[in-house]
Amino acid sequence: MFGRLQKVQGNKVEIELDDELDFNKVERFANGKQPEVELNVNDGRTITPDQRKKIWALINDFCLYTGYSLDEAEILFKSLTRSKYNIEPFSLSDCSVSTGCLMIEAILEFLFDNDIPFQTQTWDSIPDWFPKQMLCIKKKLCVICGKPDADIAHVQTVGMGRNRSKINHTGMYIMSLCREHHTLQHTIGLTTFMETFHIKPIKVTKEIAKELHLGKVVSK
Repeated sequence: MFGRLQKVQGNKVEIELDDELDFNKVERFANGKQPEVELNVNDGRTITPDQRKKIWALINDFCLYTGYSLDEAEILFKSLTRSKYNIEPFSLSDCSVSTGCLMIEAILEFLFDNDIPFQTQTWDSIPDWFPKQMLCIKKKLCVICGKPDADIAHVQTVGMGRNRSKINHTGMYIMSLCREHHTLQHTIGLTTFMETFHIKPIKVTKEIAKELHLGKVVSK
């Protein structure tokens, strides 16, 4: 469980939890003993509670889909993170903030690459620094809500009647939107849309156009 420290009075503290607590479940886990808790205060150097919360939310989604246990999944993704970024063994209790970011990125890429679905709450928690726009375009997922079969939306207007397979996309800015959010983009206008959802389109390079099979220029 994660939460925010609200008040301290002597040796008593008040914490507001992010989610409701099922105390009966806690007592079962404690096996008849007095439940114990651990208070970790973010010092700005070690992994933050918010990072740990994101990691466990992602791992939980993976376990729900695959049947892995939480312990098995933790070992799997720690190993994946270490091999991917060539870092030393680490603990989620006291690793650095940067290591926490790398583990989140490693898990997210794995879930995207293997088409493992996200819970809505998990999708909303994906950090802004993660390059999910590119992955959403590859997987045809809406970058806002995660719905499948998304469109490639252009920041610049492509224009009516033009063949999108014969447009030179290089240099254009694009994003991946479901039909609902694509329609909303045109309804409220691009500026308002971008300010509302805080999304960042990607600029199409020649390499990205080739990788995504975006249209080519028609020979004259």
